Amino acid sequence: MGDVAIEKTKSAFLLKIGQSLQSNWGMICNATEDDVVVFTSGYAFRLKILHEKGLTLTKWPMGSNQVKRVPSTDKILYMRSQHASMINGLQGRYPIYGPVVRLAKRWVAAHLLSTSLGEEAIELLVAYLFLKPLPFHAPSSRITGFLRFLRLLSEYDWAFSALVVDINGDLTLNDEKEVNGNFISSRKAYEENMQNVSPAMFLATAYDKVSDAWTRSSPTSSELRRLAAYAKSSANLLAKLNLEDQLDSYRWECLFRTPLSNYNAIVLLHRDRLPYPQHLLFPSEVNQGILCSSFCLSVKSLLQALIENLCLHIFGRDARGTWEAKQEIPSLSIAWRHERELRGTETKLMVNFDPLRCFVGDVELICPHCISRKSSPTSSKFGTIRLEVMHWLNVGAIGIKGTSRSKRGREEIAEEEDLFNVLKSVGEVGKGFVRSIYLPKAPKPK
Repeated sequence: MGDVAIEKTKSAFLLKIGQSLQSNWGMICNATEDDVVVFTSGYAFRLKILHEKGLTLTKWPMGSNQVKRVPSTDKILYMRSQHASMINGLQGRYPIYGPVVRLAKRWVAAHLLSTSLGEEAIELLVAYLFLKPLPFHAPSSRITGFLRFLRLLSEYDWAFSALVVDINGDLTLNDEKEVNGNFISSRKAYEENMQNVSPAMFLATAYDKVSDAWTRSSPTSSELRRLAAYAKSSANLLAKLNLEDQLDSYRWECLFRTPLSNYNAIVLLHRDRLPYPQHLLFPSEVNQGILCSSFCLSVKSLLQALIENLCLHIFGRDARGTWEAKQEIPSLSIAWRHERELRGTETKLMVNFDPLRCFVGDVELICPHCISRKSSPTSSKFGTIRLEVMHWLNVGAIGIKGTSRSKRGREEIAEEEDLFNVLKSVGEVGKGFVRSIYLPKAPKPK
């Protein structure tokens, strides 16, 4: 059974599921080729189908060998289901595990590093603290667990040691040998180039012995060093606050504030236009530097910009400027005949609409050669400017970094001009979403 046949069979099942939920239970559903979105009780649930046999039976001939090729959707769903099941069991054993994970995620997000270290990776790192607490006992409070998380990030030898998280004790001696062999293979390139180690953070589990699920491409070596440096500083401050029994809220807030002076430019976003503004701990403000530009639109203009931005991601424009579908997709929507009910639901809930990710995607489309989430700068028509986009759903700022190598004379002036051109494009794309753009460091006079 080929990949196409399996996916078509899944689509047929999804259509039947949507029709059944709608006819038997009166639920509002929207079925597509990939999933079914069910609206009920003010929530939206996305249903996907995992074909587990496809994980073992899908093999394709490559030369003289049979090479297993697992469909990416099945592989991702399988990894997530295994991970969720294990984490749920661990939470039952250690009730304080959840609060520690939430603190760790808050800290990573506050330092604009959520694109580098995913949520699942953070959950595994915290799980390791409970499974391997020696020479201590398992954490019994949120602060203790959070402090150990910071010290694990800053003190663990990520370059020469794999972190094995065996939640259910499923790994045998042969499995551990396999993990060790995979880790050694991944570090062979370290002797040749210390900057291009992949994965830089090797997290092995029973369902992922090659660290392919959550840390395959990120964090990179430079991002991991930044994580370790921030974690060391935060751990020292947290330990000091604990010892001195500090109750000053400002001192505690410093743990979740990142230094914005490290960036060449800061793009501040309107807080009330983030997906989850109530989750933002502290408004992102710049108290020093130069205001490059400020943007203010009326509500009407904002709505027009948001609607056009959403349509651009659903439809494309041809050379005549008219709207047309990006790809031909058969009409799989079930609930359109309940138009009045669906309209009422859509006004209360928008599924997967993330203006921040759309904005970052639009910036990448405008200058694809000058945006990089890795450590090395990229040469382009903008010179050697690097837009290092560090963002999270609930962070109201985007940091932009330039190259770190020293420049003199005309090269430095040209780079500053290129940075202003990039920032101008960013401001134009983000009308209605971008609040202001700051330069923490004043440009040198020409």
